[in-house]
Amino acid sequence: MSAAAPPAEDKNAAGQGVAWLLADMTLVTFMSVLVKANSVAYPAIQLVFIRALIGLVFILPMIVRNRAALMNIRYPLRNAFRVTCNAIALTSNFLAFAMLPLVLVNALGFTRPLVTMGLAALLLGERVSRLRWLGAGLAFGGALIIVAPGEMAFHPGLLVVLASIVFGAMATIQTRRLKDESTIVMMVFYTVGLALLTGIPALMLWQPVPLAHWPVLALIGLLAQAGQYCWLKAYQKSDASVLAPFGYLSVFFSATAGFFFFAEVPSPRIFIGVAVILLALQGTRWLEARPRR
Repeated sequence: MSAAAPPAEDKNAAGQGVAWLLADMTLVTFMSVLVKANSVAYPAIQLVFIRALIGLVFILPMIVRNRAALMNIRYPLRNAFRVTCNAIALTSNFLAFAMLPLVLVNALGFTRPLVTMGLAALLLGERVSRLRWLGAGLAFGGALIIVAPGEMAFHPGLLVVLASIVFGAMATIQTRRLKDESTIVMMVFYTVGLALLTGIPALMLWQPVPLAHWPVLALIGLLAQAGQYCWLKAYQKSDASVLAPFGYLSVFFSATAGFFFFAEVPSPRIFIGVAVILLALQGTRWLEARPRR
């Protein structure tokens, strides 16, 4: 009887992890809607700065409790480069929401693991199997289906999405290189660094915020922080291999939000392209996980 308990507990934990991930996607989708709705009145960098300030309020207790550990930063320059990449990626992402349909930005974001893999091979010397390169090629084909070069007019927003993907991947690479750094140091460095890096350009481009708008702008930061918490809880409860397939549901979240809030009707090719990317990435993961004979 007791032997059956661990599998039941594992199944329950996996279910909790999926629930936390779905909560994360819901919160982030609503955040994206608010960013897009307010991007007409406020520059993307201003929205990122406000988001960073809200995050700073949330981690102040952590800074006070762990101030001794924060005095021992092992890799300050590498941390600074990581935060710079994150700041560019996040600002580009917010700007992309203003320029393109939500579902298109979300769908193209699925190519970030491919860019991360290529940069890891180039910068970290990680060995990438032929199978992974084949999967990357197929997934890139899915991205081309989404963008449909030759069928749709070039939009500068696509370059903004590309910047978000590349710098987001660079931030991921730096996170791997900081594996010996304290998690608390990395979290605090990220939030404080994001506020400092975006503060000056945000103030230069600052648009006055009426008192009635502040609750909505503050909500962007709150949703981002709550979403990050749900994401962390999801990966604490479940393995990445369990959660990965559910991550692709975010494209349907963004498509639904875009349709209802902005009357965006996604092209069928977006879903076809996402399906190709999903099959390429998950198929590669499944083939690599098979026991070798």
